[in-house]
Amino acid sequence: MSFWQTLETTSRLGVDLTWITVAFAVISLILTWALPNDRTRVRAAVALFLVAMIALLFASWLPENFRDATGKLQEAFAHRWTRAAALFCISAAMVTVAGVLIFDVILTSIRLKPPAILCDILLACAYIATALLVLSNIGVDVSGIVATSAVVTAVIGFSLQDTLGNIMGGMAIQMERSITVGDWIQVGDTIGLVKEIRWRQTSIETSEWDTVVIPNSVLMKSQVTVRGRRTRQPRQHRSTILFNVDYRHPPSDVINTVTAAIVEDPIPNIAPEPKPYCGLAKFMDSYASYSLRYWRIDEDLDDATDSQVRCRIYYALKRMGISIAIPAYRTFQTEESVARRDRIVTENLAKRLAAISQVDIFQPLNDEERQRLADRLKDCPFARGEAMARQGTQAECMFIITSGRAEVFVQVAGANSSKMVASLGVGDFFGEMGLMTGDLRAATVVASSEVHCFRLDKDAFHDILNQRPEIAEAISQILARRRVELEAVREHLAGEAMKNRLANTQGDLLARIRKFFTLDRASK
Repeated sequence: MSFWQTLETTSRLGVDLTWITVAFAVISLILTWALPNDRTRVRAAVALFLVAMIALLFASWLPENFRDATGKLQEAFAHRWTRAAALFCISAAMVTVAGVLIFDVILTSIRLKPPAILCDILLACAYIATALLVLSNIGVDVSGIVATSAVVTAVIGFSLQDTLGNIMGGMAIQMERSITVGDWIQVGDTIGLVKEIRWRQTSIETSEWDTVVIPNSVLMKSQVTVRGRRTRQPRQHRSTILFNVDYRHPPSDVINTVTAAIVEDPIPNIAPEPKPYCGLAKFMDSYASYSLRYWRIDEDLDDATDSQVRCRIYYALKRMGISIAIPAYRTFQTEESVARRDRIVTENLAKRLAAISQVDIFQPLNDEERQRLADRLKDCPFARGEAMARQGTQAECMFIITSGRAEVFVQVAGANSSKMVASLGVGDFFGEMGLMTGDLRAATVVASSEVHCFRLDKDAFHDILNQRPEIAEAISQILARRRVELEAVREHLAGEAMKNRLANTQGDLLARIRKFFTLDRASK
């Protein structure tokens, strides 16, 4: 008798054992190749099947039968139970592989994903049914076992009420899908991300890098808030930032300034819809309280997103000369002296004059005119990521960067994205064409770090040009030379062609400057 025939005879399955082995091996190989994440379960099933083969081989060496006192032939005890153990191992291995095939391949392919606990329950029932079939096969009275197990189950159930409550709670949670892995939930004061739902407990990870284990029975008895979930809507959670502003500033100015700062330059992790909303929240004793509401996409970045929003609010209000309110009952005293005041004024004027001197279009101005222009410069800070200028918009002002860096982007015709064409740093300026001619912005400038700059508006330059209109001609020559030099590089201009282009461009710019500042009427 061959080795395999010995196993077939011992198992009493005959040729069925061969077909079972072939089918098990083929399915195991396919699952190992197709499902890398489930290889551990498949390997365990294969190991269990090999143990069954060894048990059958061992049973074949044991005496198979014996005669009792009445002379009746009976199966030997050791052979009987060794064979039963082998049959159970074969059945359990087949159930395991079948579970992987059904739940992870077939149901997944038709987009059905039953809860993990339901899969575990079905597999447990299959293991129990298999064990009863094996016991029945070797002649054990299964009905007696079932009756006895009912009594034992009642005793165990009474002793383990809390544990069973947790298990039933876990089953209900997964069957109803009221809470799923990946949800952000709040239970009491605890907020965290659901990482796993097990038989006894649910584990959540908090933003403080902690893992909180909550018994399922507690979840079933408590009010649980699933953050950011709404029917047929994307997952996002509303956040509110409160800030206070003095009553001297009109609410419309504050609301429009903050709303524009958040909406026009989107911050990562803030949902585009619903749009952020700023409103007047409360009237306090010495200031008005405002609230900015927006919706976060990723709750794991809550602190970082809120910080970016607060920075945007601060810089946007600062640019408009609106400061965060200080409660009236706080008093700050600084010993002031004439020398100290004069020193601060002198230092500020020196910084502004240094900024003016770096701009070539202001070279035609005399010292007195530069000082007057310096007095009209306005502080203008920007937060990282804010747009300092937008392509295609009209803004009759220019900026001089005194600290930080910015990037220049140009929207390419026919493309959906912008291309970075330059980087600006300390001493650079932009927007001079908008200041001198009212042209639309030719590019978008975005702060790549915290940027401080001075802003010069048309009104500040208007008086100087009207008092000395001839300055316009010198400025137009500088602007024309800069423009033609760039065009010469792109179009390979030289000699007489470049000279003619310069004259035409200078004449056009001079006419536009005079019209923009109404210098023709002023000269008359």
